[in-house]
Amino acid sequence: MDLLHALSSNLLSPAVLFFALGLIAALTKSDLKFPESLYASLTIYLLVAIGFKGGVAINEAGLGKVWLPALAAITLGALIPLWTYPLLRFGGKFTAVDASAIAAHYGSVSAVTFIAATNYLKAVNQPYESYATAFLAVMESPAILVGVVLGKLGSKRNGPLDLATLKSTVHEALFGRSIFLLVGALVVGALCGKAGMDKVESFFVTPFQGVLALFLLEMGLVAGRRLEDLRKVGPFLLAFGVVMPLLHGALGVYLGRLAGLELGGATLLGVLSASASYIAAPAAIRMSLPEANPTYYLTASLAITFPFNITVGIPIYFAMAGWLYS
Repeated sequence: MDLLHALSSNLLSPAVLFFALGLIAALTKSDLKFPESLYASLTIYLLVAIGFKGGVAINEAGLGKVWLPALAAITLGALIPLWTYPLLRFGGKFTAVDASAIAAHYGSVSAVTFIAATNYLKAVNQPYESYATAFLAVMESPAILVGVVLGKLGSKRNGPLDLATLKSTVHEALFGRSIFLLVGALVVGALCGKAGMDKVESFFVTPFQGVLALFLLEMGLVAGRRLEDLRKVGPFLLAFGVVMPLLHGALGVYLGRLAGLELGGATLLGVLSASASYIAAPAAIRMSLPEANPTYYLTASLAITFPFNITVGIPIYFAMAGWLYS
């Protein structure tokens, strides 16, 4: 009954309902469309806001509390592609480059799923470590690097992994727009601290929920247009996009417990582990592994895993944490 209550509370939250509204608009062929500039602006705002707030929280908590769970997050982000790649390569019969591209997306993380999870925890009055944004910042790049290296090593058509290719991959993984904004804002917040937050709170805190609702409306439109691609990706990838998040979510919650996080923080680490990137990873993969089929990795992350996580996945990971901490 607790899980059912948690599911209903999440499904009736404004963020999820706006996502559903976008899905309906896409499925009914509505002419609703966001200008590209508005979508980019909403993305920048959300990344800067969550990064800045996370940096302020790190300033208040101190690095002594952050380093161990952050190390667990980095390790998990780097390892997920290593076991998802062979599963996709040999179980799903994907090519080396497609398997590595999908694996990179699932090792990397979704900022919007993380935001939805923090909203959910607030709605159920579950406290969590305010510096958890640091986990989001450090998990995004390692999986992209590992995924690209796997793709280069596994595909003869791409040739050897030369120094120039590795250098460009590292640059994109570390300085791509989403990672640069997230990590940069986190550093700014860590330097400014609470005094800095007091000066910009009316901009980064008060409008945040409204901006998130608009962004998820757009995400609903994009995901709805991708639903037709489900026929192309097949039942294996459909199952992969649901089962792997559940397994990764459970592992993330467990590692959070080992790293000393409270129930809420462990839930967020589980959510990040279960999420799949659709902003940073696609940009890096498109540059480093151009032969990878976007239908596979975008449909899996955006049309399967993302809707699953923000509707039913987050309450499930919270229930997993509740069971583990009971």
